[in-house]
Amino acid sequence: MRFQVLDIIPHLKNPVTGEIVSTADRLNQVVQTARRAEELGYDAFSVGERHAGEFISSSPTTVLAAIAAVTSTIRLQSGVTVLSVLDPVRVAEDYATIDQLSRGRLELVIGKGNEVLQYPLFGLDLADQWTLLAEKYGLLRRLWTEENVTWSGTFRPALTEPTTTTPRPFAGAPRIWHGSATSLTSAALAAKWGDPLFTANAIQPRENYKVLIDHYREEYERHGHDPRHQYLGSGSGAGGVFIADTTQEAKRQFGPVYEALTSGRDVPGNNSPYRDIDHAVAEGPALVGSPEQVIDKILSYHELYGHDLQSIALPTTQPFEQQLEILERFALEVIPALRAAAPTTLWSEDDPFAGRPESSLAGKSGTEPDAAARVTADHNSYRSSHVYAH
Repeated sequence: MRFQVLDIIPHLKNPVTGEIVSTADRLNQVVQTARRAEELGYDAFSVGERHAGEFISSSPTTVLAAIAAVTSTIRLQSGVTVLSVLDPVRVAEDYATIDQLSRGRLELVIGKGNEVLQYPLFGLDLADQWTLLAEKYGLLRRLWTEENVTWSGTFRPALTEPTTTTPRPFAGAPRIWHGSATSLTSAALAAKWGDPLFTANAIQPRENYKVLIDHYREEYERHGHDPRHQYLGSGSGAGGVFIADTTQEAKRQFGPVYEALTSGRDVPGNNSPYRDIDHAVAEGPALVGSPEQVIDKILSYHELYGHDLQSIALPTTQPFEQQLEILERFALEVIPALRAAAPTTLWSEDDPFAGRPESSLAGKSGTEPDAAARVTADHNSYRSSHVYAH
């Protein structure tokens, strides 16, 4: 198993103490956390994107660029890039710039977003969110894999003149994951293209997410893609990871914060059924407890999902020093057991994208082939040698 730290950069008061840090301090905490995550051996750091609500993640590319400048090995991801409300040309340019700054460490995670207020903000109709995502993703893929692109569609002006976005990505197109939380549609889009899927596993019963994962795997197979590239990521529950010496102590310390945050959220159709900490720990996706409790919970996810990449979020309303302590305890007391119990080929020598960052090429002669092109070739080869009833 591989490990990602995700920050969608909520900017909230601690609901128990009423304390809140400044915007500048909160943004700088994200950068400091990423640098510490690299030191502790995490595989990836992800920055979210929101354009409404109590978040300050409206410019994830700026934050990722700041992280790229102070790190050298950790992979940089988005979580998610809200492609439905963005211009694919600008997305191609901005994220290719981060890919160049980080020398190939970028992997994008796209989705339609989890905030309905983003659509009117950008002059878009919420009813179009899925068709927007599908059309814009098709263009983004072409902009990163082709030059002199001409294109026409429904939601943006046509590219009537041959267009080559600059800068180009560092070493061929970065890998693109698809975020999945509530609908079969994102899972189906990922499967159509043979891309990996990232299940939110945030607030609903895990069985709800399993339905989406199963649909992804069924569609992936139906499209005839090479199963070697069928990777799955998983989130870890809203509120953030909280580790203490015992599960009872973790619930005592974090329970009032979790319950206040949960009761204060009222978004119809997007509320967690786990309103108290005991219920959330016993049956929900929350990673709150002793290191052993957290290990067991993640392994129970893995038994159901078979995921390769585990994402965690820190409890960002807590004092920053405590957040860093939890980050370290997870790295030292949880990750080793999970790496041993749930091996994966993600970012290993069997994964074409493993060699994409320049830092992973140390000691090798020449450069790795274009990873995205290799994956496409593998999919085509697999289809040509297997018969499917489409």
